[in-house]
Amino acid sequence: MNQTAIREHLDAMDVIPSKKLGQNFLVDENVARWIVGQLDIQPGDTIVEVGPGTGALTEHVIDIAEKVILVEFDARLAEGLKTRFANLDHVKVYHHDGARFDTRQLYKHQPVKLLGNLPYSAGGAIMRNFMKRPSPVCKAVLMLQKEFIDRIIAKPRTKEYGVLSLRMQSEWVSKPVKTIPPEAFFPRPLIDSTVMVCEPRENDLPVYDARLFDEIVRRGFSQRRKQIKKQLPDTAEWEHAAEEINVAITARAEEISLEQWIDLTRIYDDHPLKNIPQKGSEVFDVVDDNDEVLRQETRDVVHLEGLQHRAVHVFVFNKRKELLLQKRSRLKDVHPSVWDSSAAGHLNAGEGYKATAVRELDEEMGITNTELQEVTHIAPCANTGWEHVRLYLARYDGAVRFPCSEVESIQWFSMDEICEWLEARPQDFATGFIHCWSAFQAKMDQAVK
Repeated sequence: MNQTAIREHLDAMDVIPSKKLGQNFLVDENVARWIVGQLDIQPGDTIVEVGPGTGALTEHVIDIAEKVILVEFDARLAEGLKTRFANLDHVKVYHHDGARFDTRQLYKHQPVKLLGNLPYSAGGAIMRNFMKRPSPVCKAVLMLQKEFIDRIIAKPRTKEYGVLSLRMQSEWVSKPVKTIPPEAFFPRPLIDSTVMVCEPRENDLPVYDARLFDEIVRRGFSQRRKQIKKQLPDTAEWEHAAEEINVAITARAEEISLEQWIDLTRIYDDHPLKNIPQKGSEVFDVVDDNDEVLRQETRDVVHLEGLQHRAVHVFVFNKRKELLLQKRSRLKDVHPSVWDSSAAGHLNAGEGYKATAVRELDEEMGITNTELQEVTHIAPCANTGWEHVRLYLARYDGAVRFPCSEVESIQWFSMDEICEWLEARPQDFATGFIHCWSAFQAKMDQAVK
């Protein structure tokens, strides 16, 4: 759509561009086509476009993407998009605020690529909603005002460097690829825009507690002109921490690099398991088909030889009947970086099933004093890693804290969402969880009958 067509389209819907909503519509077809090209859309990709407006970018996506999800805040524009693409089954339009859109529904549609000519007033909130950990997005091509993107890619010891820089740089590699002048938009903004390509950061940083990282960074920059030593938690001594990360004790927030902020986070993380994903020397009971103890072996031997042993899984539900899932750390020796039960773990030699469930729930999620209900006993098989598994249920609505060495992130999901996700992408889950979920579903079906 060129400028004339877009103006006619807006007039037909009685839409006057809103400065408050940051509505500057892209009217340069060549630029629109080039921006979409940066997504490198592949067969099977789902494209989520936030703020599609009149569809200037969308029209270059719909013929090549497997699925297109449009999230538009303006009701009149959303209705216009629904009408325009009504005959395309693979296009879904949501009249919704992109900063509050429920991204959990996107996991089943992966790989997901994010596209947007984002409104200047809400770009940061939209990016945080779609791109904070955990995120279903594997690539993003976004257009925002140049000054905002300058803050994202800013280096230490510059005035642009701050919380936004560190939040983005800790998770994404962001590269500005093109400056778009005001004349490419209607109405014309007063400043240049920049197109930025974002891709997930490789595993080049040590594992860290993302929640604590965000807290420490926000504390550090809350008074950016002051030294940070009085703004940090009391879980470590600043003088020791400063020496460890090789900065002066008089350092200010803007003088500290991303890598040093990560190291600070690990120093101030007082979780006892922050460095221990598992121990190969742990001793387990080796059992037979009837769950009778035969002898004891170390974890390494049990896994290497495929010996039958014991484990527990715990499903934690909240008051909305959503299940808490954890994304396993990349440091785990089995099923790294996939989604799993709320908590799970092996029985140590001589330990009981319920006692282990209580311990694992505490160690992995920081959940204590919660009643556990045993659901079922699952026989050992290849999918459970030759484990006799007892599955427990728990109810919890409080705060959760987990060790970064074992758990990368957590998220609550509805049961329907999990079923749809599992059907579409079983590879996203640990096989033990899949087996436990099937057993749980079977028990629920029996209860209904």
